[in-house]
Amino acid sequence: MDILPPETTSNRPISTNGMDTIDALDHEIIALLAADGRMSCMEMSRRLNQPARTIRYRLERLLAGNVLHVRPIVNPAMFGYSILADVLIETEAGRVWDVATAVSQLDDVSYVACATGDRDVSIQVLARSVDSLYQFITDQLHPIPGVRRTQTILLPIKLKDVYQWQPPNPYAA
Repeated sequence: MDILPPETTSNRPISTNGMDTIDALDHEIIALLAADGRMSCMEMSRRLNQPARTIRYRLERLLAGNVLHVRPIVNPAMFGYSILADVLIETEAGRVWDVATAVSQLDDVSYVACATGDRDVSIQVLARSVDSLYQFITDQLHPIPGVRRTQTILLPIKLKDVYQWQPPNPYAA
């Protein structure tokens, strides 16, 4: 997986792909897919009282505009990864991007972000046990050039994940 430098990432607003606004119908399509990611365009058409062709066009536009991504959501516990932790990394000066890029290549890491404050990189780690989490931090994370110090926070309960987030719908009644 290639990691692009910050100035070339594709997290630009939707208008860069010729789509200037997300309207009420787009919000309704997003809400239906959030409830059932496998819902067909025909079923959305029926529920929204819109032609299937309109729904297909809108869905294609949302995908092309980088508003939606279609991916399977894997349950880590079903693969034996029952330990979840956030790890905050302090880096040596000028090494934030190098460390973040290196960490993003590690299999047990599910999330990487550059941060502000007293830590420079925030990651989420999935592990099979507390022992394997410790091994990961000491054997894989600490040896990365530029890692100065880490702080690990075990997360015994997760109430909401990023895939459950919905953008506020300004058109909702």
